[in-house]
Amino acid sequence: MNLIDAAFARLKEQDATALIPFLTIGDPDLATSVRIIRKLEESGADMIELGVPYSDPLADGPVIQRASERALAGGQVTIEGVLNVAEEARKAGVKLPFILFTYFNPVLQLGFERFFELCMDKGISGLIIPDLPIEEDGDLREMAEEANIHLIPLVAPTSKERVARIAARARGFVYCVSSLGVTGVRANFHTGIDEFLSDVRAAAEVPIAVGFGISSREQVERFSKQADGVIVGSAIVRKIEEVQAKLRNEAEQEAALEEIGQFVANLKIR
Repeated sequence: MNLIDAAFARLKEQDATALIPFLTIGDPDLATSVRIIRKLEESGADMIELGVPYSDPLADGPVIQRASERALAGGQVTIEGVLNVAEEARKAGVKLPFILFTYFNPVLQLGFERFFELCMDKGISGLIIPDLPIEEDGDLREMAEEANIHLIPLVAPTSKERVARIAARARGFVYCVSSLGVTGVRANFHTGIDEFLSDVRAAAEVPIAVGFGISSREQVERFSKQADGVIVGSAIVRKIEEVQAKLRNEAEQEAALEEIGQFVANLKIR
């Protein structure tokens, strides 16, 4: 069984909601990303999105853009480097599912066959490509299914017909975009969010998860009543940004990791 499916099945038995953090891998460096992943699992994360830094991240707000810039500044963070981080985290004992979040161009440059070969070898369970529309994902979807890697769609508030079309094809879970625009911490969400989530729930045969802008325990609690999973990205990446200096100082790194872990633990609804 795919690890994402197993995690949602376990959480359903516990009447619990998945906490799905997003990380920009390579911020501040690859080795520290492995340590952060371990800390997030210890702190209650149920699966993790591994973000591939990209120079033109159309879906990302300023916090994640800055993280990508920091990661890319070292010149060593490629899609293969991110996949190697997944492998190193597995060697370090991390068991939770990994979801690779990448734009399409790095996949295209690597080549589909090599890409899926690496994903299978490095233990990737899911794949999110925000700039790949469903009208153009046929070849990639077929290869993903052969590899038992879930191609997870993003669906934003739109017509019920399109919501139904996207949700019906979903594997793993449906990533429901809570707000229009790019990622980033928000106080308010799309005014029709409740109806939108109901529409996705009705159309999907897999769990639904909500992301984009969720940053506090109160917001996690709010969406836990309607969704099977909650994705927190910019708020965690911002916390990593706040402790950058400590993460880069060997004497202070453990304290910085603890700060990140405490922030994530506070988001987990147990």
